[in-house]
Amino acid sequence: MVDHRFNIVDKATFRNGMSRLGSAVNVVTTRYGGKRYGFTASAVCSVSDTPATLLVCINRANSCFHAFEDTRHFCVNTLMPGQEDISNHFGGKTPAEDRFTMGQWTEGPTGTPVLANASVSFECEFTNAVDEATHRIFFGRVIDIRESEEQSTLLYCMRRYIRA
Repeated sequence: MVDHRFNIVDKATFRNGMSRLGSAVNVVTTRYGGKRYGFTASAVCSVSDTPATLLVCINRANSCFHAFEDTRHFCVNTLMPGQEDISNHFGGKTPAEDRFTMGQWTEGPTGTPVLANASVSFECEFTNAVDEATHRIFFGRVIDIRESEEQSTLLYCMRRYIRA
């Protein structure tokens, strides 16, 4: 139930406020119809450790949404400092088939693309989805984790990359 006594925050105000909420930079990938797909995401978080589950948000207008809508597996690849170009490549208007020309990619146990030198990669089995406003929230049970020896993660805050 919506309480109409309060004003709804406008888009610009919301986006400015959210720019201060720093987050890890991730490239989320999948394989669908024999092709690889991926997009840059900051809306990723842990849901539970029993069983290990995380969530990813994707705009339903995203050019690769169809692949994620119909997949069984996906991988969240958390980037490291120095991988800003990969984030930009997957987050821009680069055609889906050209996105994997940047970075070194391998395959996880399910055939999902995994960034070989990500800070950490979480390969997931799709378990549920919820639509909210312009986005779909995917839930995935983590079935494989690969960690880098280097303990560093690329962050995004105040509309710029931050090395942490």
